[in-house]
Amino acid sequence: MAPYALSFRASRANLDAMSIELKSVVKRVGNETHIYETDLTLNGGGFNILLGTTLAGKTTLMQIMAGLERPTEGRVFFDGKDVTGVSVQKRNVSMVYQQFINYPAMTVYENIASPLRVAGVAQAQIRERVGRVAEILRLAPLLDRRPSQLSGGQQQRTALARALVKEADLVLLDEPLANLDYKLREELREELPRLFADRDCTVVYATTEPAEALLLGGHTATLHQGRVTQFGETGKVYRRPDDLITARVFSDPPINTGPVRKEGGQFVLTRQVRWPASGRYAALPDGNYTLGIRPHLITPTAPAKDSAEIVGRVLISEISGSESTVHFEVDQGTWVSLSHGVHPFRVGETAQLYIDTGKLFLFDREERLIAA
Repeated sequence: MAPYALSFRASRANLDAMSIELKSVVKRVGNETHIYETDLTLNGGGFNILLGTTLAGKTTLMQIMAGLERPTEGRVFFDGKDVTGVSVQKRNVSMVYQQFINYPAMTVYENIASPLRVAGVAQAQIRERVGRVAEILRLAPLLDRRPSQLSGGQQQRTALARALVKEADLVLLDEPLANLDYKLREELREELPRLFADRDCTVVYATTEPAEALLLGGHTATLHQGRVTQFGETGKVYRRPDDLITARVFSDPPINTGPVRKEGGQFVLTRQVRWPASGRYAALPDGNYTLGIRPHLITPTAPAKDSAEIVGRVLISEISGSESTVHFEVDQGTWVSLSHGVHPFRVGETAQLYIDTGKLFLFDREERLIAA
């Protein structure tokens, strides 16, 4: 797809909240374009999520928002004020990375208190604010320890506490849970929205994980190769991606795709796999389209209605907890099924599965979603 400029703004309900706005922002390094022309407005009152793979442009956008990087073109506004040339030291910004950035020679208390001391906050107020945030993040018994005496999760909670205690206008969280164990990630994913719920700030959260975006809610911007492809309420972007690129960004395991043809009253995937073109697609002109179907909509048992049987040779079969994942070979390539329950399949055997044809996506020749 050719480079293009996109303009995104949050819903009207949040327009009075504190916001950060990128206007025609471009970032180039040498001959490489890291961020293509983008207009994006992110508001307070909930999480703003940047979702994309590694090198999609998430960190670059956050560094531009923070003032760590200056855009090659375009302007950055915070709460209506142009801050494009304002250094990060002169902005009330907190940024948390995935690498547990703490001061090794300082105690946990001193690490959390450090931005308040730089700002000249009174000692009594520092003690009160550090104590409050330490209780919230379960760090109160650890305040006299140094980072080397902490687990990875405790170190990351210390970094988060430092961001919270500063009471910054803009909080940037760059994959802050990526290096934590599964249990702690789950706990902090639940806690984070509550931690920021009553704060008058704009929170931007970068992640590579679609499931994390769905759990955090708020609004999501999907990124691909330096372009914001869609922005809106997280659930709406997931359920109705504008195009195939966005659908791929917002699918893990990867969305299954393949060419499909409408012939009369049927869709034909292969000679053996076809289903009625009913409902919203009944009036669609005959021709070639691209089908997109998420893995959890291909299951070993047929849904109550609207299904088509598909068979393929099993390449990989995995059972994790209460979920079963099957990678299977079909005419379109390798597809993936993700289903609840234990469904053992043997590698090399033929799997009989069912596509939920009532919930698939259809894309046109330009890979844009065909509206329901």
